[in-house]
Amino acid sequence: MNPRLSIGLPIFNGEEYLAESLDALLGQTYEDFELIISDNASTDGTAAICRRYGKQDSRICYVRQPSNIGMVPNHNFVLGRAQGDLFKWASDDDLYARDLLDRCVAALDENPQVVLAHSWSAMIDSSGAITGQMDYRVAADAPSAPDRFRSMLFDGWDDYTYGVIRTKVLHRILTHNSYHFADRILNTGIALHGPFYLVPEWLYFRREHGGRPPLTVRARCALMDPRRANRLRHPVGRLYAEYLWGYVASIRRAPLTQAERRECYRYLVQWMLGRAGPVTERVLHGGTLRAWEPTSAAVPAVCLGAIVAGRTGDSGD
Repeated sequence: MNPRLSIGLPIFNGEEYLAESLDALLGQTYEDFELIISDNASTDGTAAICRRYGKQDSRICYVRQPSNIGMVPNHNFVLGRAQGDLFKWASDDDLYARDLLDRCVAALDENPQVVLAHSWSAMIDSSGAITGQMDYRVAADAPSAPDRFRSMLFDGWDDYTYGVIRTKVLHRILTHNSYHFADRILNTGIALHGPFYLVPEWLYFRREHGGRPPLTVRARCALMDPRRANRLRHPVGRLYAEYLWGYVASIRRAPLTQAERRECYRYLVQWMLGRAGPVTERVLHGGTLRAWEPTSAAVPAVCLGAIVAGRTGDSGD
């Protein structure tokens, strides 16, 4: 019998925090899941850690890629292996409270119209200390698809990529890609199929590594897929054009009425007109993108040692 939930963990050279993340995932109170790890030809101790944990827990399926296929193809690979009717991407350096999966799965079961469930998220540093929080401003829970779409365009970009998602929805939208801000297209495509639910508890902890320099558009895309480094085949203009077309294609694929579709296109045109100047400047003259950062410096009063498996020795954060 297939597990209810599939967790896909794409990884490359993640030995530093991998054991912590695996302890947190395998220590979840919700246990009906498979953990698919795709090792992107790591050159550090990642493989040894994965094999050790695989011997200890039969829920782990470890696959080692013969060569580095790129970050985005690796994300799509684990989704392609998923057997559950629910799916979640996981990161090799993030931490997860014991009840995260249980609360997200329960939210999806209690709200059949919801397509993605996540929780309040905080940022942690290399030592696991909480440094800030994500303020969720986008109306991803709005009943109307055009309202969700408008908010995702104009109100910012919240962190929903690592939520628990209905697998059938992921198979209906565009696959994860590597053009400019393709992760926004992924989340927007999901939201056009239904509202999101945010569990009002601090259960997800995203690791932010200090000292990361800002990236250019091309450098960020090449990090997602090395083929994007080719300037002739993938000029910056193409990386933007694919991004914009991603919104159009997402609207076309979504289960919308004609009136809803027209409303989404109207919002998209308004947004594109407002972004024309900054995008043209960056295409012509280059420039860097801001590094990921918390949207609030407020530190939640959470003790990771009390809620994250494998960190019982923590005195608090």
